[in-house]
Amino acid sequence: MSGENCLTGMKVLDLTQFEAGPSCTEALAWMGADVVKVENPGAGDPGRSSGRTSPGNDALYFLQYNSNKRSAAVNLKDPRGLQLVKDLVKNADVMIENFAPGAIERLGLGYDVVKAINPSIIFCQIKGFGTGSPYEKGLAFDMIAQACGGLMSITGEEDGPPCKPGATIGDTGTGMVMAISILGAYVRRLRTGQGEHLQLAMQDSILHYIRNAFAFMERTDGKAAPRAGSKTVGGGNPPIGVYPCKGGGPNDYVYIYTSAANPEHWTRLLKVMGREELIGDERYSTPAARTDRREEVDAIVTEWTLKHDKQTAMNLVSGATIPSGAVLDTRELADDKSFQDRKIRQTMKHPAVGDYVMSGWPVRFGGTPPAVGPAPMLGQHSANILADWLKMDNDTIGALKSDKVIAG
Repeated sequence: MSGENCLTGMKVLDLTQFEAGPSCTEALAWMGADVVKVENPGAGDPGRSSGRTSPGNDALYFLQYNSNKRSAAVNLKDPRGLQLVKDLVKNADVMIENFAPGAIERLGLGYDVVKAINPSIIFCQIKGFGTGSPYEKGLAFDMIAQACGGLMSITGEEDGPPCKPGATIGDTGTGMVMAISILGAYVRRLRTGQGEHLQLAMQDSILHYIRNAFAFMERTDGKAAPRAGSKTVGGGNPPIGVYPCKGGGPNDYVYIYTSAANPEHWTRLLKVMGREELIGDERYSTPAARTDRREEVDAIVTEWTLKHDKQTAMNLVSGATIPSGAVLDTRELADDKSFQDRKIRQTMKHPAVGDYVMSGWPVRFGGTPPAVGPAPMLGQHSANILADWLKMDNDTIGALKSDKVIAG
């Protein structure tokens, strides 16, 4: 069975916006779920205009997180619109929202209401902070979660200020934790018919991703885990980190990692660098000795890496069975056609934006990742969703459009 059919039959009512929620539902859509994105008929998901490059088209940001979904533009302030969504709830397996705290309840679609309509539904909520947190009512975006979840505190140079990681771990990272949880609840629902109320805070999700930092804190002196730059939390034993390469550009670096668990890494690296005379040298022969002479060790490695471009350095070091990776930037990755050949990056055929190459769901099902379909235009599927899920006739749908209860 191909990847896009894995979740065929799952119906997801998606009331999410921006990234944390949409990244979750997009993963389900890529695996075959029918994801119906309910949006305000006026502007829709605010992500549609976030960084928009032309006034008439949805932002590329929106395209990134809403592939393979259908859009229903419904006016929830009209009682008939609210009732339409409640009718869709009856047919849904999953409902998910990530509005500001209290907003879904004010709309009249809180868990108690939804559960009364569909007791077996999997009702999912993503917030910035968890119930019972002192920050429970606070708004959060990715960078707020990274700050309050501890990730920034362990990111950055050792003697520098906290730094925000480039990846949106607070948003998409939270979305992936929720997606996995939904799948678990869905399997049980198929088996027993039991519904579930899943709640996930972005701050709490970050704690999941920095478990190693807590372990380091607890096994040392109990003080907060430090920043370690491009090394690992706690510094590791040198050589470890990024080393400059020939070219001198902002990303002309190679990452080299010698593990304390494998003393051969250092010996192998000395051979690669042509520094066999240092093999067995007591100044550098143990992880502890190299840690005491970190600056000297880094200078020895840097002297060698500067003679090679980053790709050559990576190939030579990895070829000696030492973990190594060139620092590749987005331009280099986008230009590497192997990602498209392997369908890790795929072309979205969008009716307004045109062809747009984007990164999709990276998991292979039967050897191939799921196909990337277009993100929906606002309200593009309002009519066929009502016909499909609610078996509504054309005259009724037409009347709802005329009265501006739905758009599309």
